[in-house]
Amino acid sequence: MEEDRMMILKMLQEGKIDAEQAAKLLEALESGKSFEKEKKEEKESKTGRWFRVRVSDAVTGIQKTNIRIPIGLMNAGFRIGAQFSPELAGMNSDEVMSAIKTGKTGLIIDVIDDEDNEHVEIFIE
Repeated sequence: MEEDRMMILKMLQEGKIDAEQAAKLLEALESGKSFEKEKKEEKESKTGRWFRVRVSDAVTGIQKTNIRIPIGLMNAGFRIGAQFSPELAGMNSDEVMSAIKTGKTGLIIDVIDDEDNEHVEIFIE
């Protein structure tokens, strides 16, 4: 964006365009920047912002854990969670990160650990 501004100013300096044309080009450049920012904000509002891990008893359905962290901390949180839950340790974190980057929301992982009678659910909200 800064390079475009400099190119317009250089064209003005060299006399290839006049001040009015330069002003119009700079204005168009700024409005394009605003449009890109709006589109980015719109996309972010449609994607999930929270990563939730819910662990419940597979037999009774009683919740044992319900953790909600910001997506920005998800990568570190996934590695920490894998230390405490063997089911998560075997999962591919790239698959989860891909779901986050593509804007997927809702339930992304649903695992039942028969050995510990735990139901682990991972959501993007």
